[in-house]
Amino acid sequence: MEAPDEPGRLPVVLVGGLHADARRTAVEQLLRTVPGSVALHHDLASAAAGTVRRTVRDNGGVLDTGEAPLVNDCACCALREDLVPELERLSGSGLCRLAVVELWDSVEPKAMAEVVAALSGEVLELTGVITAVDPALLVPYLSCGDDLTDVGLAAAASDQRTVADTWARQLEYPTVLALAPSAGDPADGSGGDGETDPADLALLAQLHPTARQVAVGSGELAAAAFEGFDVEAAAARRHPACALLPQEADEHGVITAVWHRTRPFHPERLYAALEDLTCAAARSRGRFWLADRPDTLLSWDAAGGALCVENAGPWLASLPDAAWEMVPPIRRAAAALDWDSEHGDRAQHLVFTSPGLDREGLFELLESCLLTDVEYEAGREAWKRLPPAFDALLDPVS
Repeated sequence: MEAPDEPGRLPVVLVGGLHADARRTAVEQLLRTVPGSVALHHDLASAAAGTVRRTVRDNGGVLDTGEAPLVNDCACCALREDLVPELERLSGSGLCRLAVVELWDSVEPKAMAEVVAALSGEVLELTGVITAVDPALLVPYLSCGDDLTDVGLAAAASDQRTVADTWARQLEYPTVLALAPSAGDPADGSGGDGETDPADLALLAQLHPTARQVAVGSGELAAAAFEGFDVEAAAARRHPACALLPQEADEHGVITAVWHRTRPFHPERLYAALEDLTCAAARSRGRFWLADRPDTLLSWDAAGGALCVENAGPWLASLPDAAWEMVPPIRRAAAALDWDSEHGDRAQHLVFTSPGLDREGLFELLESCLLTDVEYEAGREAWKRLPPAFDALLDPVS
């Protein structure tokens, strides 16, 4: 059949997540309920052999298979290089109503969403980003500090991510979370009866309170595939400077604690407490500042007992007024929310989420890491002379 003279843009929905069974169930549901839908999947498990395997299927079965060579020894790069032509081919056929891109286990949706969105307005339209979740596996995966390389899920030889931090990013990026019937983990006897523990749902809601949760078997999943997705807004939600962090919550034994202060951290005391702070919660994130680095906004991102601290650029208060015009409005709005008459937008804004969180003990430890009254009153020039405990993390020698 020939394509229409003026084919419309092809809707594309990304379905991802480390919970492979839940992800496949969601994809199969879309193929069954959306007539004319086609699923594309790139299997990165063959990357060690130098190729990535591609499968194209519809509700009736496999339509096409193929292989793509690695690009710069990176399976994810090969995926990106091969995905776009395949989507364009489907769009040109005029026969596909919805392209369902089933991401491989450890592929994070952000990079793929931005690839598809870059072609929006031409032949494709990103209409949804969904992460599939088996609620019974939420805590086990969020607590797993294993390297992806050790569990056979690395996307490249240089991949240094862990199961927990990858899962956290997959979970917190999309606007829709598709909840599959719980299969549980046969290894530990969890789940298996399709029942969902209310504590798991509470944890999911606290980790990503703005996401819409839909049941895989409901009609809501098909609707979610077409509801639209804004990659710029999604990136802003994840940026350390303007992320909309979760609020205080306590439900079914799951607690989200928000700690907000303006006084800077003492670098040595905070560094000494990092392990205890990182292990205090299943997930923690936010932004903070050190007394010896008063102009640097630092990001805090922890899951599975591992912490990533990064330089996220300057605090707005450290910039000249003329530079503010080049700052995105959402960043200026976020700074205004934290603005302090003395320190500007510099602030400690850390959020910890976990079942059974010891909020009192956690806050006591955080408070002990701040400058004391005597240290604070010594002033900024004295702060800058404090021992630079974070140099190894923030200024590694190449």
